[in-house]
Amino acid sequence: MSSSRQEPGGREAGRQGADRRDTVEADLGGRTVTVPRGGLYDRYRMDTDLDEVARDPRVTGVDFFRQLPKTRVDSRIGPTLTPNFYYRISTARLTMLARSRAIRARLPKELAPLEVAPGLGLVSVMFFRYDVCDIDFYTEAAVGIAVKPARHGKLGFFDLVAGLKNEDLDSYVLSLPVSTQIAQVRGHGGYGFPKWVTALDVDIDAQRTTASVANDTGEVDLALTASTPKQTAYPSGERVGSLTSYTSINGTWHSTLSQTNVLSSGTTRSARGISLEVGKGRMAEDLRSLKPIRTIQFDVMTEGQLALHMPVPTSVPSRNK
Repeated sequence: MSSSRQEPGGREAGRQGADRRDTVEADLGGRTVTVPRGGLYDRYRMDTDLDEVARDPRVTGVDFFRQLPKTRVDSRIGPTLTPNFYYRISTARLTMLARSRAIRARLPKELAPLEVAPGLGLVSVMFFRYDVCDIDFYTEAAVGIAVKPARHGKLGFFDLVAGLKNEDLDSYVLSLPVSTQIAQVRGHGGYGFPKWVTALDVDIDAQRTTASVANDTGEVDLALTASTPKQTAYPSGERVGSLTSYTSINGTWHSTLSQTNVLSSGTTRSARGISLEVGKGRMAEDLRSLKPIRTIQFDVMTEGQLALHMPVPTSVPSRNK
């Protein structure tokens, strides 16, 4: 049987082919998606019981989320709750230098690259594993560009330092594939991100970091193999970073805030032992178009938490190329 549970104000889910015992259906703004039966989304529709999550042995704690009450909002995927909570995540980020000229060719004219030196900007390849979250387990990858904050015209010194440390970044994402249907519909319809569903594996532990993104034919789009940098543990709330991403939705610029509670992470500036295979596909094409020069930093977070807010309209001043 299909589930009739909904997000606040949503419609009863429709049917999508034969019943599957391991999944149920849900409606997101007129799109029917399948989600794990008995998973967090099936049971709570974003209004997740934090006490229930705290009992999950994979989750270190939920104090970070108790300070962020959820709000009901209308969105392009229907009424929903924000922020979206991710209770156990791991991430990997390769940061590379690229010529500003190549970066500007891929940026909307309203945005400008974050330059670490005249003519040099930062681009990233990122991989994400979300083990426990409001919309259940999924993986994700991204090719992104570090941009100047849209809130002011001149780049401040602290913006540059924070950008280099990957603690408080502003970005524009070129590609953002995911492994599940609900993540694609919410991310593309609700946030305006360039998301599609593909085979995507991410495994991150204290010793090894591997990731592989498949293209439309099942071959390698992007793949990463690396030794995980030595990890440092942090108490919850001690190291909280933010990422602001810019998207244009129906001709209006929006900003999306992500807040990351880092629990264990490490960094290396050596490219030794890092192998990035750039194959054929949408991500590979985006990365090649940026013409990266070399990797300057590799960041891995083996454990963290995330609060992803819904996008809000923002003022993005016009900039000269």
